Amino acid sequence: MFDIAWSELGVIAVVALVVIGPKDLPKVLRTVGQWTAKARSMAREFQSGLDDMVREAELDELRKAAKQVSDFSIENEVKKTFDPDGSLEKQFAEHNQAIMDATRDMDISKDISGATPAATPIADPGPSAAPAEPGPAESADAAAAKTETKP
Repeated sequence: MFDIAWSELGVIAVVALVVIGPKDLPKVLRTVGQWTAKARSMAREFQSGLDDMVREAELDELRKAAKQVSDFSIENEVKKTFDPDGSLEKQFAEHNQAIMDATRDMDISKDISGATPAATPIADPGPSAAPAEPGPAESADAAAAKTETKP
């Protein structure tokens, strides 16, 4: 990490032995080791905090994407595509209101007159003019008898 060679470490150890002395050197090394451990733990906490923030940011993005997918409405998309300014919907509403008003006016006029419009009878076409063909249950003799009796 710092790119210190063994020869440089040896020089530092000799200088520390001379400056600090052999009696206090173990205490100093223990204190330096504890400081190093604290610095590493603080670096790990900082890194884990950053990782948590990144994960939360990603989760927020995923939540937003999921909400957009769940809020998707094909009806709204079609309306946006075909009628972005809402003019068609307004025209349809006006047309429906006019129909409802006309229908209500017709119902009121029917109630006032007391008469209902006469239903148009449907003409009954009656039996078909074409001769009936013999069915599978009829024999050939019965079919011949029917044809002989007709003028």
